[in-house]
Amino acid sequence: MLNKPDSLKKLQKLFLKQPIVDMSALSKILQTKSRMSIFRRLKEIGYFSSFTHAGKYYTLTNTPQFDDKGLWFHQEIGFSQFGTLKATIIELVCGSSAGLTHLELSQLLRIKVYNSLLDLVKEGQVGRERIDKSFLYVAPEIGKAKEQIIRQRAATSESVRDVTVVSDTTVIEVLIETIHAGRVEISPSLVTKRLSDRGIPIGNKQVEQIFKQYGIPLEKKIL
Repeated sequence: MLNKPDSLKKLQKLFLKQPIVDMSALSKILQTKSRMSIFRRLKEIGYFSSFTHAGKYYTLTNTPQFDDKGLWFHQEIGFSQFGTLKATIIELVCGSSAGLTHLELSQLLRIKVYNSLLDLVKEGQVGRERIDKSFLYVAPEIGKAKEQIIRQRAATSESVRDVTVVSDTTVIEVLIETIHAGRVEISPSLVTKRLSDRGIPIGNKQVEQIFKQYGIPLEKKIL
């Protein structure tokens, strides 16, 4: 194992060349197989572990450019300002005005989250309510969960889907959301939720209408 000054210099140099590294690269550069020693050095300079790929990738704390959800992806490797996958799911669910479905969470996080959601429900860290044919994941607090469920039902209510005229500004906002999705598939319901969270009223059918108008598949994937 290199001494502390040399270790920190080597780490800084490594991360300048590669913003994301795995344990084998860290072990090689620090000349040790001790994970405890490696994490001790990483802690001294500040780091994030990926919430994808079983947490096997690492980056320095000043590297990620987190989006408004606290997420950052580098070549499909995801990092969260909240830390672990479970901690991230809790923050996203509790921070959503109308809760989130499994599909929406999977699209946001770009990985399967079903098992993590089941664990969090069993642990009482998130709640769950059946809405139509899918489950809505909500905050564990009863009062907040009820508010999220009410907003979700209102957002999906057919009575607010009948308006077909959408302003040019709203159309632009829908298209911007699809572009921001990058290489990830995105559903009209997720676009609706994102815009609703930003105070832009629009329904799923209106988003679907815009998707069809501009030739965007309902489960769109930008290459």
